[in-house]
Amino acid sequence: MAVDWGIGQYEVTAETLEPVAEIVAERVGVIRGERALDLGCGTGNAALALARAGANVIAVDPAARLIDVTRERAANAGLAIDVRQGEAAAIPLPDSSVDVIVSVFAVIFAPDASAAMADMVRVLAPGGRIVLTAWIPGFGIGRAYAAVAAYLAELGAPAAPAPFAWHDRDALAGLVEPHGLSVSIDEVSLVFRAASPEAQVERDATTHPTWLDTVGRLAELGGNEAELRARAAAAMHEVNEDPAAFRTTSRYVVAALS
Repeated sequence: MAVDWGIGQYEVTAETLEPVAEIVAERVGVIRGERALDLGCGTGNAALALARAGANVIAVDPAARLIDVTRERAANAGLAIDVRQGEAAAIPLPDSSVDVIVSVFAVIFAPDASAAMADMVRVLAPGGRIVLTAWIPGFGIGRAYAAVAAYLAELGAPAAPAPFAWHDRDALAGLVEPHGLSVSIDEVSLVFRAASPEAQVERDATTHPTWLDTVGRLAELGGNEAELRARAAAAMHEVNEDPAAFRTTSRYVVAALS
């Protein structure tokens, strides 16, 4: 079952990710008046950045609560953004209706990468461009939270299907080349900070949708959240770069498709 990203307070994590949205908006290089889609808009970071750059923006997300958050942020900023609920593989837009698509750590969670890419290409106008971001496994927060997945596996949770390697240039090229698109990739770093490794775990455990979704599955697996938190904290200590507090560097790719 897919995670409901509307549970918890994704706004907390989204605030940390806001610099990524700014990078993506700059990288896609919107021209004033272009039609832009923020796919998997979350709290609207990229949608707002694109609108400030002069694009006519549509923001789409499957989570109803996050749609409301994006709509409220746009209104408070005085930006006209068309906000709609929808999935990556069934974007609620006509064919060839946008010039630009961005997706900041969003389409990478689509259950079917091929279906999601096909629908993005469907709504993209000829000559349009796509910029998306994807985490590189084995760094920072992602490396730490591999401990959570390992705990669930110990409890007998069914193994999740291997996700599509959105971060891998060759895999991404194979996905988009049938649609006539080429790929360029840059690697970028993002730093996560907290008062301590335990504080980072506490923040995620009380706000992040994927953590809350995991806790909802623990009882039926015979696990407990205290053990989950202890393992996550130990893993956070392993990736910590600041003995006096908590800092860890995650790596991600910015992939431009055109």
